[in-house]
This record gives sequence, C-alpha cells and structure tokens, in this order.
Amino acid sequence: MFLFMTSFNLIIPELNDFITELGGADKKGLIFVLFTLSSAIARPFSGRLSDLIGRKKVMYIGVSFSIIVSLFYPLSISVAFFLLLRFLHGLSAGFLPTGSTALMTDILPSDKRGIGMGIWGTFTSLGIGVGQGLGSTVCDLVGINNLFVIASALSIFSSILIFFVQESLEKPIKFKFNLLKVPSKDILEKNVFPAAIVMFLSAFCSGVIFVLSPDISKYVGIQNKGWFFIFYVVCTIFVRLFFGSLSDKIGRRKTLSIGMFILVISMILIGYAKTPFAYSIASIVFGLATGITSPTLFAWTADLSAIHRRGIGAGTMFIALELGIMAGSFSTMLTYDNTFETVPFTFIIGGLSAFLGFVYLIWHQLYRKSDF
Repeated sequence: MFLFMTSFNLIIPELNDFITELGGADKKGLIFVLFTLSSAIARPFSGRLSDLIGRKKVMYIGVSFSIIVSLFYPLSISVAFFLLLRFLHGLSAGFLPTGSTALMTDILPSDKRGIGMGIWGTFTSLGIGVGQGLGSTVCDLVGINNLFVIASALSIFSSILIFFVQESLEKPIKFKFNLLKVPSKDILEKNVFPAAIVMFLSAFCSGVIFVLSPDISKYVGIQNKGWFFIFYVVCTIFVRLFFGSLSDKIGRRKTLSIGMFILVISMILIGYAKTPFAYSIASIVFGLATGITSPTLFAWTADLSAIHRRGIGAGTMFIALELGIMAGSFSTMLTYDNTFETVPFTFIIGGLSAFLGFVYLIWHQLYRKSDF
C-alpha cells in the first residue's frame, strides 16, 4: 500500500503545472474530480468482486491500471487526453484499496481494529507524504516524463509484493463476466452509512487541499509544491502510531468528534496562512486531525460491516471518500480563481463541511444509543 500510494501521489504536485502548460489552467479542479469519479464508479464492482473472487485479484486489477496509465501521461498532447488518463487512473484507486482494506478487516481481531487500522493508515499516509514531498524534487532532477515512469515503476514493485500476501477470503470463486452485474443491494452497504457520512464531510476538506496546496506553496514562497504534505505526514504518523488505539478505548464516535473539531481549525489555519511558518503549522494541525479521524473511520466501518459483506462495506466507505474529494475539488472551481485572495473563502467552505461532520457526530451520540 505504501508503494502504491507513493506511486500516484508522486505526480500530484506537478499536475497543476502540467495541465497549465497544456492550456487547461482553469480546469485544475478536474484533475481530482475525474480521478475520484472513476474511483467511485469502480467501488461497487471492486467491493463485490473482492467478496467473490478474492482480495488479491482485485488488488492486482487496481495496480495494473496504475502501471499502464502512468506510462501514458508523457504522451498527453491535449487537455482532453490528459483528463481521460486521470479518469482511467482513478480506476486503480477504485480497486486496490478496496481489496486491501477488506483483507485487513479479515485479519484484524475486533478489539484491535483501531490500532490495526492506525498502523495500516500510517503506511498509507507515508505514501502520500513521501510521494508529494518528493514529487517536485524528483521532477527537477529527472524531468516530468521520467517522473511518470518512476511512478509506474513503484506500482510494479507494489504488484510484486502483492504476490507474497496470503489471500484471506476463504472460498474465492473463478471470475466470470456475469459477476460484473452488480445487484442494487451490493452497490452500497447501508450498515456503514453513519461512518460514510462523516467520511464524505471530512474528505471534502482533502479535495480542497489536494487542488490548492501546490498553488498555496508558491503563494507563500515555498518552491517545493509538496511541502504541505511533508509536515502533514510526520504529524499524522505520530498520531496514528501513538493514539491509534484511542477509539478502541473511548469509542469511535467520541474519537471522531475530537478529530472533526480539529479538522475545522486546520481548514481555517490553512486558508489564512500567509507565511511558510503559518502554512507549516496548519499542515501539522491537519495531520493531527486526519491521524485521528482516518483510522477511526475505517475501524468503525469494520465494526458496522457484516462478515460476508466486508468488501462491499469497504467499497461504500471509499465511495464516500471519493465523492467527498470530488465535491471538495469541484468546489474550488466555483470559489478559487487562481489568485491568493480567493484562497481563504475556499477553505471556509471546507471548514463548514468539517463542522457539519462534527455536528452530525454529536447528534448521533445524543440520539443513537450505539455506534450502529
């Protein structure tokens, strides 16, 4: 998962400039909208297939898309073709994380899910931080085209490691094309809706950050476009390693309430950061928030999912994640006009989304007797 996440995050810091050079500066938001849209479309298929043909096979499908699409980016000669590749690249994120999360749910004992997902999330965050933190540096050293090749190579290494992972689905069946006909009951797992709602509202903030962080780095005088994620990942890893078991002790909803409140603060700090120091502090606070919320959300999803529908449950959670990122990314196209002056209002919208998540969790604790 670390290698896979590093692969597609490595190129993110340079994509705003890449699409600008192609003549699509006003379409930066679509870089993530299309990626997350295809990921969301893939989730019902990947969730169903994960519960039928096995976790590993679904992971192989995802990593294969990542390998191939990364090699095609250098051939982009138009905005339309580049955006098509972004759509296809999203299919990789629609398959591999679904299969791997279902596999993790299988092997983690119920009383260790919080800390287990914390460790799992640590390597996911490492992939995001290392990829985005090194993307600009690697690009400066080898050029944008070779950056895409390196991203593809990382996915190849990830696929090799999947070979050594033991399949956790007890009785996988052979793939047949009729398995791609997803019944309506297998599109979403209703039991995980409470966690999915919070995931959507928190992911909205991530969508805003993914689009704007490269530009904000330039506005505040930082050359490395992935600077934000360097500090973010250090903080979120610390939180996940040392506080990953918090939700196992005080409950998922209480832990999430803390995380979402901190997320509100982080969005305000990011939106109004005007110096490298303020921007770095804001990224640390964001890392604290996501370090608390992310593993707790996945642990809550595992709690709510029926044993025989863990793949669909994981798929539902990722659909909420992608729709949230997509909504946040799209919102930047309405509020951000490529000027520093429009950054604060854009992040206020993100802060409102996080605040809604906080309010929902308080309501859920007051009016629902259990996490279900």
